[in-house]
Amino acid sequence: MTGTPERARLVVDLAARTEFSFVSLSNPDRLAIDVRAGTLSVPEPSGKPAGEEEGMVSEYLTEQAGPDRIRTTLTLLSPAQVQQAYVLDAFDDQPARLVVDIIPATAEEFAANVAKDLAASTAVTPAIATDSTPAGGSEIPLATKPLVVLDPGHGGIDSGAETPNGVKEKDVVLAFALRLQELLVSSGRFDVALTREDDSFLRLEERVALARTNKADIFISIHADSFQQSEIRGASVYTRDENATDVLDKVLADNENKTDVIAGFSMPQMAPQVVDILLDLMRREMRHQSFSLAQSIVHQLEPSVALRRFPVRQADFFVLQAPDVPSVLVELGFLSNADDMANLMQGEWQDRTAEAVARGISTYFDSVEEPE
Repeated sequence: MTGTPERARLVVDLAARTEFSFVSLSNPDRLAIDVRAGTLSVPEPSGKPAGEEEGMVSEYLTEQAGPDRIRTTLTLLSPAQVQQAYVLDAFDDQPARLVVDIIPATAEEFAANVAKDLAASTAVTPAIATDSTPAGGSEIPLATKPLVVLDPGHGGIDSGAETPNGVKEKDVVLAFALRLQELLVSSGRFDVALTREDDSFLRLEERVALARTNKADIFISIHADSFQQSEIRGASVYTRDENATDVLDKVLADNENKTDVIAGFSMPQMAPQVVDILLDLMRREMRHQSFSLAQSIVHQLEPSVALRRFPVRQADFFVLQAPDVPSVLVELGFLSNADDMANLMQGEWQDRTAEAVARGISTYFDSVEEPE
C-alpha cells in the first residue's frame, strides 16, 4: 500500500488469478476490496501506506472475511474512490497481482458511491466481479474523441537498433504500436493514428508535422534502443529537455536526431519578440502536460514490467519538440540486453506492456478532461 494526497495504490499478491470486487462504506468512511481466496498469508496484515506525506488513506487492514473471501479495508482520511482495478497474470518471478488505484472524490461523489453500493448489495458482502472494473459510475461520453498519434520509430532504410541475429528495432516497435492502437480503439474512447503502418521511412520533422497538422491531443513515439553496456535494461518514458538526464540519455537522443533536420513548421507573421514569448508559454504548458502523461504511463508500467531506475526521464529528442502537442517517447527496453530482447519478442510481454501503456493514456485523459 502506497499513498500521497493525490493518489493511492493497493497491490495484492495472489497465488493465482482470481475474482475481486470493491465497495464504498461510511461511518467511518472506508473502501473495502475483496478477492476470492480461501487462505491468507500476509506478513503485515495491517499498517499505514508507505509514503513521505499523509495521503487519503490513514491505515489498512487485511483479514479473512469469509470461507472464500479476503478483504482489505482502507480507512479514509478524505473522500476517495477507485479509479481502476485490474488483475495482472504472473510473469518472471512476480506473482499474479491485483492492482487498485485510488483517487480523491468529492463528499457528494463518495456518498453517491456508498448509496449505490448499498442498493446493489443483496448480502452482507458485495458480489464478486469477474473482470477489470473501472471507477464507480458509468463513463462520461465524450463529444469528440481525443486523437492519439502513435509514432513507431525508424522504418524503411532506417532500421534503428539491430541485434546480431537480425532483430530490428523498426519491426519490434511497429508490432507494438499496432497492438497498442488496437487496444485504444477497442476501448471506444480514442481515435488513434500511426505515423507509419508499414515499413516506410519518415523524416523526424514529418512525424512531428503529422501530429501538429492533425491537431493530435497527444503524441507517443515508440522505440527499443541499444547501448554498449549490455547490462542496462528496462523501460522508460522521456519528455523533452535540452539537458539530458544523464550521459546515456544524451547518447540515445543524439542517435535518434539527425543533424540536418530542421523544425519543419512556420509561425504566423508577427514580431519576433511576440513569437518568442508565445512559443515559451506554449512549451511550458506542453512540458507540464507531457510530464503528466509520462508519469501516468510509468505509474501503470510499474507493476507490469521491468523499468529503468528513475523511469521518467528527459532528453533532447527531436520528435518531442512540437510546441502545441503533449509528447513523450517510450523506450520499451534495450535490444542490447538479453532479458529485454527476450521480452520484446514475446507476445505475452507485448500484450501486458501495451495494456499498461493504454491504461496510462486513459489515466492521463482522466486527469485533464473537464466534466461537462
